[in-house]
Amino acid sequence: MTDLQERTTSFKDRVALVSNSSSYSYEVLLDTSQAVAANLLKGKTDLHEARIAFLVPPSFEYTAVQWGIWAAGGIAVPLCVLHPLPSIQYVLEDTQAEIVIVHADFHKFLMPLEKEIGVKLVALEKVIKTNQCVLPQIDMARRAMILYTSGTTSKPKGVVTTHTNIEAQITTLVNAWEWEKDDYILNILPLHHVHGIINVLSCSLWSGACCEFLPKFDAERVWAILQSGRLSLFMAVPTIYYKLIAFWENATITKQKKMSEATSKFRLMVSGSAALPVPVLEKWREITGQTLLERYGMTEIGMGLSNSYREERRPGYVGLPLPGVEIRLIDSDNRPVGANQPGEIQIKGPSVFAEYWQKEEATAKAFTKEGWFKTGDIAQLNNGLYKILGRDSVDIIKSGGYKISALEIEEVLRKFPGVDDCAVVGLANEEWGEVVSACIVAKENLDAVEISEWLKNYLPSYKIPRNYIFKSDLPRNVLGKVMKNEVKKLF
Repeated sequence: MTDLQERTTSFKDRVALVSNSSSYSYEVLLDTSQAVAANLLKGKTDLHEARIAFLVPPSFEYTAVQWGIWAAGGIAVPLCVLHPLPSIQYVLEDTQAEIVIVHADFHKFLMPLEKEIGVKLVALEKVIKTNQCVLPQIDMARRAMILYTSGTTSKPKGVVTTHTNIEAQITTLVNAWEWEKDDYILNILPLHHVHGIINVLSCSLWSGACCEFLPKFDAERVWAILQSGRLSLFMAVPTIYYKLIAFWENATITKQKKMSEATSKFRLMVSGSAALPVPVLEKWREITGQTLLERYGMTEIGMGLSNSYREERRPGYVGLPLPGVEIRLIDSDNRPVGANQPGEIQIKGPSVFAEYWQKEEATAKAFTKEGWFKTGDIAQLNNGLYKILGRDSVDIIKSGGYKISALEIEEVLRKFPGVDDCAVVGLANEEWGEVVSACIVAKENLDAVEISEWLKNYLPSYKIPRNYIFKSDLPRNVLGKVMKNEVKKLF
């Protein structure tokens, strides 16, 4: 067993998971995951890091399969239930997964891949049936999981984490956010991504707490669970908070009061996976009394920075490095930058991933000679806290000799009356290099000239968009992160 699984033997009688209206104890989770391991081994002594993919909705069964793969010595490759077939085929071919454990709901969907790439589909029912065998000893330095980058700027890469990496990612957050065994959390996040797997599910299980699954987001259902009185923590992406606010605003005053009263009792609410618009933070605080804790992380590092659990949470900032995480800001010449100066975030620590799967050159390019991981994200240190300015490749616009943060412009634009959301990008331009351009989501017709005139009160002229388009929504991936390259195509 891994350290995570071994640790939970002391919580055997406690409820670990609530899934599909049923409760499962830690003992049942351990027994089922060991049965999965035995069924995967089929008489072998060890899977020896074989890649085992699985397409299972967020659930008790998902967790048992993931733990079973680890207990058998395999590498877990969770697939996204919302991805189209070509995306899943890419992951299976890239990892050379030997089998795919598949929930009945997705068997027909995946069947074409049996002929196309020769992958073997194994029904979920077959791997969770009762079985026992002697399980291998798991060295914590072994590869444990491959998660794929979001692919918003390039082809997705398989991020390999070891059991040591995963444990470091978990324990850092458990300590920083003061997880306890009596905590109870709702998991509404996709489980092919570090946010749902590590921050919610694994932190909960490490602590002996309870994690309840809601596989498909529904604002009314989420609000009902938030009002149930059983939750102590809640974590979500900004788009979910936006939708929950919209539901609250459309409710009666009586219902609004009940929702606000219930959420005011939570000990912690966290936002991540995408930049949290300040107006969303302020509105959520207004209706719940909760100041969302923002943090910064990546598939490659888990979480690197976090606002304080007990001290100041400054809107628009992501706080300070988490315990065990080293950080520095570097300019384009690889020199450290001073306070209030933008620089690329580079990170060291035990939570940093091992490699990109079968991509030696990409792995080497991702690290400096001194072992710092180059995140590609730009930040600056202002008054003692870090502020993310954006991703160098998509959120930093290079125009007329200036380096402009698209996130800064977006933050101001969202304050214009009638703007529901926006995305700012740089479009190639022969004279300027790139020109600032804004895609705006609004319920009513807005005038671009009026917006530009208003922006002059808040931004220097070189940061004001030259181009505007108005759309009903922004292109997003399954985590709600805006795909800036798709936004550029809209122009």
